[in-house]
Amino acid sequence: MGEGTQIARAARKQAIRRKAQRRHSHFYERFSHWSFCNHNDAEPIRWHRERWMLAGTALLITALSGFIIPAWASAMRPDPVPTAHAMLPLALPKALPETAVRAPTVEDWHIVQVQPGQTLSDIFQSQGLSLTDLQRVMDEAGDAKALHNIRPGQEFDFLLGTDGSLRGIRFDKDEASRAIVRFDGDKPTVTAQTREVERREHVSHGIIDSSLFAAGSKAGMSNAMVLKLAELFKYDIDFVQDLREGDSFTVIYDDVYRDGAYLHEGEIVAAEFVNQGERYTAYRFKKDDGSYGWFSEDGRPIQKSFLRIPVDFTRISSQFSAARMHPILGRMRAHQGVDYAAPTGTPIHAAGDGVVKYKGWMNGYGNFVILQHNSSISTAYGHMSKFANVKLGQRVSQGSVIGFVGMTGLATGPHLHYEFRVNNVQRDPQKVTLPKPEPLPGAQMAKFKSQVVQPQLARLKALDANIKLARVGGTSRNDD
Repeated sequence: MGEGTQIARAARKQAIRRKAQRRHSHFYERFSHWSFCNHNDAEPIRWHRERWMLAGTALLITALSGFIIPAWASAMRPDPVPTAHAMLPLALPKALPETAVRAPTVEDWHIVQVQPGQTLSDIFQSQGLSLTDLQRVMDEAGDAKALHNIRPGQEFDFLLGTDGSLRGIRFDKDEASRAIVRFDGDKPTVTAQTREVERREHVSHGIIDSSLFAAGSKAGMSNAMVLKLAELFKYDIDFVQDLREGDSFTVIYDDVYRDGAYLHEGEIVAAEFVNQGERYTAYRFKKDDGSYGWFSEDGRPIQKSFLRIPVDFTRISSQFSAARMHPILGRMRAHQGVDYAAPTGTPIHAAGDGVVKYKGWMNGYGNFVILQHNSSISTAYGHMSKFANVKLGQRVSQGSVIGFVGMTGLATGPHLHYEFRVNNVQRDPQKVTLPKPEPLPGAQMAKFKSQVVQPQLARLKALDANIKLARVGGTSRNDD
């Protein structure tokens, strides 16, 4: 029963298929090759024009969908909200004037350093300037000492125009200020420029083992500073004859710097010298009148009333003696002075302040000068080659030049014959007790003691203690 039903259904389907083929026979005849059924008797599929058209249409639809769909999506997207921007007012810088925008002009100053033997007129002429230019500068600068007393190493700066004319000059008025004279305006101008000056202190200690200069160099001092040390103590110490091995010195001195650069050596602030066990001191002090001087611990000036030796000598050729064989006369004769041998032309200095009592020729002494210092003391100088520019009756100060070494009169070589007389009686210049200078007055003495001696003496003692401690430590290390 079931099997019969299935056969009936299949027959029915077959009848329907044949009826459709008959009804649409013309279509099946035309498109029968389009069948994709896998019949054994069917012909193989071939790509005819109709298949190419169907494939191209499918590809076109696919491509269009790739462009149309994104465009449609973008069109449907809502418009973006614009970002809000805050507007802040900014202050613009003020416009600079035209003169401020320009680069500064660098002036070409020509620096000229004074050479030995040069005059100010020589310097002006070397810059192509005339004496009229020099006179203009002198008139505008007034009584500037830097123009009237020039010295080697001093500097003058010139500003010249393109035609070589003088537009300006500048020079050091003193250590701390510079004068600037300008001629490039409606009228000449003179201005002063302050310069920063600084003093830097140094401390040195030396022990004599061969000479003062060798000890000073070993202690780090320059020759010029060693000379200043010798100049301070020359009234008490003969640095040619009195120095001994083991003598020592301690010095506090300064150097001068200007605008941060080294300018020159300064002065000795405090010093101590031990010679043959004798201690000498010197302290720099500003007096009430504004001038500086050096004083010992007891407040007396280092500069004594008299120089022990009034000439730079090479050796003592003859000592003070009650009787000696005269080298020319050939007989015993008292030598009532000291002969200091020195080259011809060496300057001879006044031993102290005084008046020229005698100037002229003296038998045996040649060119001879006598200075009267007070009512009882006088000094005499013989064998001069020539006199300095001093006149009879003229007052001279200690250290001023009164003549020059020679060998006039009875002399076998150039030297100074020097006498020290008390009430017209000759005394040995090397042994006579020289009068002490007056100490500082009461008020200045108190200031000197509190502001100078006490702090500087404490520094000197502390330095000496450190040096002794270092020596002990060095000895201990060597012993180990």
